Amino acid sequence: MKTVKTILGVLAFSFMLTTVSCKDAKKQETTTKTEEVKKSEKKELNSAYVCPMHCEGSGSDAAGECPKCGMTYVKNEDHNANGHKH
Repeated sequence: MKTVKTILGVLAFSFMLTTVSCKDAKKQETTTKTEEVKKSEKKELNSAYVCPMHCEGSGSDAAGECPKCGMTYVKNEDHNANGHKH
């Protein structure tokens, strides 16, 4: 009878440990995704050249094309002069 209680105790402890570990992993994953979104938005708004379509993760310090939509980057200061204030 003691063996059955011991086994049930170990199984209950293992289940609780797994549940807590999974919650921490999900929290960390959510935090990482939020940080990535903030970085990509920041890049779009603060780069010297930006995509007129505001594609996620676009923006560059050099002239070129947006990797997402293929449009030519415009100077950020010219883009903001057209009334695009963010």
